[in-house]
Amino acid sequence: MPSKRSQPVFRICFVCTGNICRSPMAEVILTDLAKKRGLQDALKITSAGTGEWHVGEKADPRTRAALERAGYSGELHRAKQFDPDWFAKVDLIVTFDRGQRRILRAWAEGEDQRALVQPLLSFDPSPESGTEVPDPYYGNDELFDKVRDVIERACRHLLDQIEPAVRAARDATDHR
Repeated sequence: MPSKRSQPVFRICFVCTGNICRSPMAEVILTDLAKKRGLQDALKITSAGTGEWHVGEKADPRTRAALERAGYSGELHRAKQFDPDWFAKVDLIVTFDRGQRRILRAWAEGEDQRALVQPLLSFDPSPESGTEVPDPYYGNDELFDKVRDVIERACRHLLDQIEPAVRAARDATDHR
């Protein structure tokens, strides 16, 4: 039976550079995967960028097209910039490259906040993934599709890893 709680038990924010390519892909994909597993009420999934250049804009049209080709919709996304106050409001901050990790860790106040910042590919055991998700902004549709597939695979692994704890926390909260 779905929970009637108003608060999610786990909060994730995906952060890329401008919040129009990689992080919106991850937000849309993980949200869809969570819904398919019945976890949409237990997770709060958001995204943001380290920069302010695209605030208020839709996801890049190539991002939306790549998502659509895989059966997802990114039409509702509007870019936001990460606010350092959010460190206190999330449980995990997921990045795509070392530049974002460096910026976010510099914005963090203390080791507890720095520990929240983790690379997406740290959740993917596939050796072919490497350590960085390339920015497709200057690439073609093929690169956008490749990046989407890497993000999708890593999001599946991320959800696999957190799902047992999220279910246990949700169930404990629901039975109070």
